Amino acid sequence: MQAAAVHSSTLKPSPLDPFRNHKCSPFLVPTAAPKSRRRLSFVSASAASTVSAPKREKDPKKRVVITGMGLVSVFGNDVDTYYDKLLSGESGVSLIDRFDASKFPTRFGGQIRGFASQGYIDGKNDRRLDDCLRYCIVAGKKALEDADLGGDKRSKIDKERAGVLVGTGMGGLTVFSDGVQALIEKGHRKITPFFIPYAITNMGSALLAIDIGFMGPNYSISTACATSNYCFYAAANHIRRGEADMMLAGGTEAAIIPIGLGGFVACRALSQRNDDPKTASRPWDKDRDGFVMGEGAGILVMESLEHAMKRGAPIIAEYLGGAVNCDAYHMTDPRADGLGVSSCILSSLEDAGVSPEEVNYINAHATSTLAGDLAEINAIKKVFKNTSEIKINATKSMIGHCLGAAGGLEAIATVKAIETGWLHPSINQFSQYLTVEPGAFS
Repeated sequence: MQAAAVHSSTLKPSPLDPFRNHKCSPFLVPTAAPKSRRRLSFVSASAASTVSAPKREKDPKKRVVITGMGLVSVFGNDVDTYYDKLLSGESGVSLIDRFDASKFPTRFGGQIRGFASQGYIDGKNDRRLDDCLRYCIVAGKKALEDADLGGDKRSKIDKERAGVLVGTGMGGLTVFSDGVQALIEKGHRKITPFFIPYAITNMGSALLAIDIGFMGPNYSISTACATSNYCFYAAANHIRRGEADMMLAGGTEAAIIPIGLGGFVACRALSQRNDDPKTASRPWDKDRDGFVMGEGAGILVMESLEHAMKRGAPIIAEYLGGAVNCDAYHMTDPRADGLGVSSCILSSLEDAGVSPEEVNYINAHATSTLAGDLAEINAIKKVFKNTSEIKINATKSMIGHCLGAAGGLEAIATVKAIETGWLHPSINQFSQYLTVEPGAFS
């Protein structure tokens, strides 16, 4: 979940009129946020009571800004194209054709097609790498280009104070699956020497750093759906503590393969709406039946305000704060009352120096699962006592659940909402979720 601490006196529908062809919940309306206010607060979940927010950080060495964004998505590798597709309410979900999924009870997902890495990864390495790593490298380099740090321009920064923190929920799953199959069918001598290096979760950060020469903090975090947000939080803290001037942070995932699909089928977590895949991801809808797998990568360039100003960087937004916690309840199901989520939001708001009343937009986790959607809404309502001015949308309704990359891709959507002044719709709202009181959300 990401929340934006921005205010708008005039909220307008998207100029692309995304409601024309899709049914949308009345509390998920595209709105305008003023371009002059670009403060952004990422939160993993928010609070159980309204508190007086402390003063915000003033030290330019400790203030963290976002200066670049890069992605690989079901809508391509260009940030503006990605957001235009979201604004238009287009679904990227379709039947899987990467492998024969005909025997699976779920046969669709947000599968990336036509991915191209030319100009970002050399041909020899490109053939060896797991897609999880390829997506990471391309998204990371595109983020640097967006931050005016492409190619030789990186020579003007201190690379010993620039780090990489890109996480993944599943790691190099294709390489791992192929290695196990080779062992079983042909014996250990047929396992590629790249099996371990390309399967482990930290290799995306490592290979990206090797490629661009960043010698600062480098590791990965793997916390399932929360992976990217954990990475943003940790990266910001490296900057705040003075351990780095700049961090590349986000998430990457490529799990739409037989073992990945089969694993989530076994968990009984996926929608089985095979007859109409594009309407399968329907957060908050009364008839939702599970999430839809997605894939890709979303990476931000985060740096201290002082560093960004010294190099004349394009400042897109400001990271105000975040928090992490655990509800200590169940492996997959959240507490029905949303307590773990609400307490985390509270801590995040406190860290950011933002009061609940200052927040008017939330990009929700909203996975389209029966328990998760309800718990998240309950948490939001605990923290934000008056939700009538808060706009909420669900990026997953169009791109599916990208697992470890979800927070990265949704962070980019959140920043684009602030930058452009337009919020994308949540599609597939056919039957309003009846447990939300009328008027609770706009």
